[in-house]
Amino acid sequence: METQAQQLTLPITGMTCAACERNVARALKKPTGVLDVQVNLATERALITYDPNLVGRHDLVEAVTRAGYGVIDTTHAENAADTEAQARAAEIRKQQRLVLWGALFTVPLTVLSMTRHFMHTPPFDVLMEVVPILMEDWWLFVFGALATPVFWVLGWQYVVGGYKAVRSGTANMDVLVALGSTAAYLYGVIVLLGIVFDFTHIVGTDDYFESAAVILTLITLGKLLEARAKGRTSDAIKKLMQLQPQKAVLLRDGQEVEVAVRDVLVGNKLVVKAGMRVPVDGVVRDGVSSVDEAMLTGESMPVDKRAGDEVIGGTVNLNGRLIVEAKRVGEQTALSQIIRLVEQAQLAKAPIQRVADQVSAVFVPIVLVLAVVTFVGWLTLGGATLPQATLNAIAVLVIACPCALGLATPTAIMVGTGRGAEMGVLFKNSSALETTHKLNTLVLDKTGTLTRGKPAVTDVLPVDDTHEEAFLQLVASAEAGSEHPLARAIVAQARAFDLPTLPLETFVSVDGHGVRARLADGRTVLAGSPRWLREEGVDLVALDAHIDTLQRKARTVVAVAVDGQAAGVLGIADTLKEGAREAVAQMRQLGLEVVMLTGDNAQTAHAIAQAAGITRTIAEVLPADKAHEVARLQAEGRRVGMVGDGVNDAPALAQADVGIAIGTGTDIAIEASDVTLIRGDLRGVADALRLSKATMQTIYQNLFWAFIYNVVLIPVAMLGGLIPMFAAAAMASSSFFVVMNSLRLRGKRL
Repeated sequence: METQAQQLTLPITGMTCAACERNVARALKKPTGVLDVQVNLATERALITYDPNLVGRHDLVEAVTRAGYGVIDTTHAENAADTEAQARAAEIRKQQRLVLWGALFTVPLTVLSMTRHFMHTPPFDVLMEVVPILMEDWWLFVFGALATPVFWVLGWQYVVGGYKAVRSGTANMDVLVALGSTAAYLYGVIVLLGIVFDFTHIVGTDDYFESAAVILTLITLGKLLEARAKGRTSDAIKKLMQLQPQKAVLLRDGQEVEVAVRDVLVGNKLVVKAGMRVPVDGVVRDGVSSVDEAMLTGESMPVDKRAGDEVIGGTVNLNGRLIVEAKRVGEQTALSQIIRLVEQAQLAKAPIQRVADQVSAVFVPIVLVLAVVTFVGWLTLGGATLPQATLNAIAVLVIACPCALGLATPTAIMVGTGRGAEMGVLFKNSSALETTHKLNTLVLDKTGTLTRGKPAVTDVLPVDDTHEEAFLQLVASAEAGSEHPLARAIVAQARAFDLPTLPLETFVSVDGHGVRARLADGRTVLAGSPRWLREEGVDLVALDAHIDTLQRKARTVVAVAVDGQAAGVLGIADTLKEGAREAVAQMRQLGLEVVMLTGDNAQTAHAIAQAAGITRTIAEVLPADKAHEVARLQAEGRRVGMVGDGVNDAPALAQADVGIAIGTGTDIAIEASDVTLIRGDLRGVADALRLSKATMQTIYQNLFWAFIYNVVLIPVAMLGGLIPMFAAAAMASSSFFVVMNSLRLRGKRL
């Protein structure tokens, strides 16, 4: 028996750049049984797909640990999210302590060292006569004493990280920082030895203790600011998780008992009082109230709920008392599915990130070579002293740390997908977020997408003197076995008139055409599209006038034949959804051609399209042929998005460049789609397009900054125009800028 693959998310600690991301991924791929690994620097998480028969969580954690990184243990935590958040907060507090420790020694060291330096430069050289004591060589020992606690306390994490990276055969940001700070510190030690053993004529008396201390303090400050900012990029996920209630009120033997939500079972009856969050997905069995679904659907208006209505876990009961029967619990609830979809989208790498990954894979080794070239070049060609050559090489090492490059894409993806979740737009993966803005054609299904999807009978027109109710009862009896929306509308109309269905002998549903039924009294009834009845040999001349009139009114026509003879027609209407016309107008303003795709006849389709503001329709298309129509549009060189209800439109959704599913309530996990609109409002399509465009603009800005920063400043450092402490400040600020630029997406007007 084949074992189904499982997925596991591990919270990783110790990653500092894209090279770390690759190291963790490579380590996790080594154990036998690992099928796929996705590691994200911005979320600091790894998503592993594996065969549980061959590898387990312990093996995966051990692989990460051997590579020199850590895993936050959430296995025994009551709330894994809280445990991870506490661990991340503890790491931030640790970095805060390190920054304060570094500042305590670095600030006086820098002030004294810079004062001593400027005393050699007019007009500050007059200070040499005022405070000549500052020119004594023993001050260098003071500087060394101040730099030493900074180097060993702050620098140790970079030395260890760099060692682990080199041991695993790669080089990361820690390698560059460790080399730069160590070179500066050790050169200062050599200068002190030169004073003690009298060889300052070789090494000089210019120490770089302040460079080592400033580099480590500024870069640690950058890490702190970056960690805080990265924490804000996942605010949307945190807000969603906070919606998950921890307690529920269970109705047991008429008594209200408070239990943990994780103990609720399908079928349990729950009491949801005014002001409480609905614990799980369920169906109202008793009570009337209004429920606020804004956080999940983006819909600001409360939704009235009564017996038979579905409610979603995490939404808020505003007034009345509801008795809810649990239908989906645990990971099956809509909220859990939303959180999982957003997390997966944030973990997955967008195609554009491959560029940054390819560059960063060779970046650090190239920088190491450039640092050596700088050192040798200044000594040989530049005629510089050993201290000057060392200083310039250190500046190259520090300025080139590729942190900003590794954060440019994932931070924007995190904020973009999180913003989408808050708007009721779920991107299944980052590739969909990247591709959506490139669409130039949108194909809209009619029923359930443009229209409400709940058609109602508007006309009952028998061909002879048959009473309308008798004719309606006959057709409803034939349609009773069908699940088609039109069939349900006919049956519902018959029930509204208290017309019982007649017994059947046989029933056949012909997909995309209609039904064939034989009543117990021997009559054979055909009910379906006029075209199908004609194909079945039924003469519909007597119904042509009725059919033409109904189609001009944009009614869907169901023709009926009894024993091969035309018996009458029914007109069925499905009105446009609220906001459908506005949504189409927004799509066209964004430069897209909008096409309506439907199985209805051309006349009815044209009337609905005209009402929605759509100029192009493709009508009379069977469900199985919708994907072919999408492929035909793609063959014309178009980038096609398909919007459908996610059920009978699944093949077309899968065929499209981007499949956008209309989800309503708890029906959000639609496998064939790339994007899901939770609240079923077509205006969400324009939101998705605008959000995709804004996210990609942010990614381009981030990548431009990260590339230009290195392209411009590395040559400046090589030419001696950048001292190490300024390089450290620039390096730290670049990463912070990228994260903050991504965070602008949260408040950007779309």
